[in-house]
Parts: sequence; C-alpha cells; structure tokens
Amino acid sequence: MKKSLPFFIVAILFSASQLKAQDYKTALGIRLSSNGPAINNSVSFKHFMNPKLAIEGLFTFDKKAAIGGLFEIHNAMPSTEGLKWFYGAGAYLGFDSDKTNTDRALMGAQGIIGLDYKFANLPLNLSLDWKPELNIIDNINFEPAAVGFSIRFTFGKSQVQTVSE
Repeated sequence: MKKSLPFFIVAILFSASQLKAQDYKTALGIRLSSNGPAINNSVSFKHFMNPKLAIEGLFTFDKKAAIGGLFEIHNAMPSTEGLKWFYGAGAYLGFDSDKTNTDRALMGAQGIIGLDYKFANLPLNLSLDWKPELNIIDNINFEPAAVGFSIRFTFGKSQVQTVSE
C-alpha cells in the first residue's frame, strides 16, 4: 500500500485538471515523509515572494528536532490550472540522539522537486515532492529516500493569477 500511495496521489492531482484553481499567497500544513532524512514528518509553511518564487520552512519534532528552509521556483503546467511543478534548494539544522542517547548536531543541504496543486473552491493545497538531503555535520552522507506528501491550508491570493513561462 505504501508503495502505491505516490502513484495514487499523482493520479488525484492529474484527475483534478478540470477544476478551475487560483493561486495562493501563503500556506500552512503538514508534510509526511519517509523517516530517513533529517527533515521528515514536519510542519510546513510556504510563502510566495512573487508568482514564481516561494520560500518554504519545515520544522520536524519527532525523534529528531530539525528546522529547514527552501527557496523554490514554481512553473505552471500549461494544460492544468492550479497545478505547478517546482524545484529548489535550501539547508537544514537539527539535533538527533544516537543509539547511546548522545545528542549530535545535524547540518546539511537539501534540494527539492515536485508537483503543487491548489484547489479552486477550497483553501487547500496538495504537494508531492522528492527532497534529497546531503548531511555535512555530524557525518557526511547522502539521503536520497526523501519522498513527501504535503497538505496545507491556504491564505490570501496571489496578485497574478497565472504564471506564464
């Protein structure tokens, strides 16, 4: 079931293509993710600086406590209103306990690529993404298994309703 979830979410996003959607300015919600990355299940806050550039803040407070920030470039999908694809990069800082319950610092870089959909008549946004991480401090390792699904409540409307390339 877990392996089919991303395909199911993508199918929902593409099947909603007949709905007319509007852009949003700010959104707050949750991001569910695999447990491997430092920034995994988290609170997500996204704010658009302009119709294409957004900043996203993520706060994880499970076994690890971490905060991360991303700059994201959003591009409209020409055939589907409300659906955008995006990419970006950022960094994170956190703390984790190892097997001996010793706290250790985590710091690194993260990238992101995904799909973002805003429903027309609901203040709701869905996002499906891949967010790999490169841990630099405590040890250098790459975490590629970072697929996530976000659901956010949206606030405000973008001043420009459509983004053209």
